[in-house]
Amino acid sequence: MTNSPYEDLPGRAFWRSGVAGCSPLDLRDIYARRWAIEPDWQIATAGSCFAQHIARYMKSAGFSVLDAEPKPNGLPDAAAALFGYQIYSARYGNIYTARQLLQLIREALHGERRHDLIWEKDGRFYDSQRPGIEPNGFESPAELLDHRAHHVARVRQMLTGMDMLIFTLGLTETWEHRGSGTVFPTAPGTIAGTWNPDQYQFRNFTFAEVHSDMSAALSALAEARDKPLHVLLTVSPVPLTATAEDHHVLLSSTYSKSVLRAVAGQLRAEHENLDYFPSYEIVTNPAARGVFYAANLRSVTPAGVDTVMKSFFAEHGTDLPPEEAPQSDSGDEGDGEDVVCEDAMLEAFGK
Repeated sequence: MTNSPYEDLPGRAFWRSGVAGCSPLDLRDIYARRWAIEPDWQIATAGSCFAQHIARYMKSAGFSVLDAEPKPNGLPDAAAALFGYQIYSARYGNIYTARQLLQLIREALHGERRHDLIWEKDGRFYDSQRPGIEPNGFESPAELLDHRAHHVARVRQMLTGMDMLIFTLGLTETWEHRGSGTVFPTAPGTIAGTWNPDQYQFRNFTFAEVHSDMSAALSALAEARDKPLHVLLTVSPVPLTATAEDHHVLLSSTYSKSVLRAVAGQLRAEHENLDYFPSYEIVTNPAARGVFYAANLRSVTPAGVDTVMKSFFAEHGTDLPPEEAPQSDSGDEGDGEDVVCEDAMLEAFGK
């Protein structure tokens, strides 16, 4: 008989041995896979900006990462990302919220149409659900709708054919169309469209709402498929660029990440086919002393991404591929912005 229920616990259960006494480059036992990734699994990736790192490393490691919407013939790889290709498993851009994911799934599987789909700027037209995938917009609404139809068909193919979905939860804050409830990856007026407070409203989702949206998304996928699906959730360690709440951005960022992490944990407890990978904890843990963040204290450095993926691959029996994260071409060396992020544009409105 032991003197305390803590007496026989492993080292990972104690802060001193599990965190303070460990190198932040190797947090032992922080991740234990729930199931193995089979070699023949077709893997789809989606989510917020940090998910772009995961997709790139998975491809480099030899996993079968789906590309349901490949770039057109003749488009150079260097330009592909500017048009939303080769970033995720389809050309949907960043999916920041669980509600945005649920919208896309319902559109692809149930034919639900999105309201306020077409935004305009300087005579060009933008898909409000992925405004960054055509830097100069479409020539006409008809061209936009044709591209949208093609995109949704490819997403449907991806959703029904994939064996595993890796989804990175990014934000709880969003902007919503008042009349329909449609949410967007960025605020109207940031990339395109026109800001009108009578037409749009701010939403900051609660734990219950995020959990409900993710549960509905999982149910919709299960009903539409004739084979099992494994889901791996992560939470982005990238803080908010800006908040629309009436308080400090640090409070908003903490709230958002706390809600998303709690939802991920709850979903893992409820679904045996769902696992959680702690990229958020690896990057933000106090032992790292901020070393995994670039000078802007938001972007995760290449070393931080390497550390995250090393932990993931070690548990799945794969060595870290010889990957070198691309450097930013923004001219601001050290910011680490090697991913495509609509929310980063909000910095331009800062005081």
